[in-house]
Amino acid sequence: MSKLTVAMAKGRTATMAIDLLAGAGIEFSSYSEASRKLVFMDDTGTVKLVVVKSVDVPTYVENGAADIGVIGKDVLLEEQKDVYEMLDLGISKCKLAVAGFPNHKFMDSSRLTVASKYPKVTKAHFDAKGIRTDIITLNGSIELAPLIGMSDVIVDIVESGKTLKENGLVILEDIADSSARIIVNKASFAIKTKQIQAFIAKVKKRVEVRS
Repeated sequence: MSKLTVAMAKGRTATMAIDLLAGAGIEFSSYSEASRKLVFMDDTGTVKLVVVKSVDVPTYVENGAADIGVIGKDVLLEEQKDVYEMLDLGISKCKLAVAGFPNHKFMDSSRLTVASKYPKVTKAHFDAKGIRTDIITLNGSIELAPLIGMSDVIVDIVESGKTLKENGLVILEDIADSSARIIVNKASFAIKTKQIQAFIAKVKKRVEVRS
């Protein structure tokens, strides 16, 4: 039987996902968040875990370097890769949202400057509302942009809203809910159908038990 390769990024989502997989009988006892290793085998030797950057997970899956990926819906929306989205794991729940200063009337604007690490999602969202945008792509400390006058608003993922609150910002509009998803390479699904279906069935059962 050929091995399945699963791609995911280190971090809180990976920690929760690996715990979820363990509960489904797919255990990576050798995995450690502190390890510099990039490849781990599960305890049965049939599933290989490869550790990549979060934004690269859909690319690895689309190109067949991984059969399966675990990634946030926010990244899927932005990257727009040609993969199958198979299962919502119900972990790492957050939302993509427009945020800015309280009472900012951005809907009345004909043009906005928006800072975000999601330029495609941002453009599509405001285009649909007929609002032209100048988008500044940032990869960290997005909340800083309106504080220093770099942007009118931001588009970012929000979990508790604590960081926004501490910087005097609020959610102005929700764009989409996000959580970790299982994605699958299309060719892999055709070739390894039974293996992938069995993998997903185990995980789905565990998700349903936990929900």
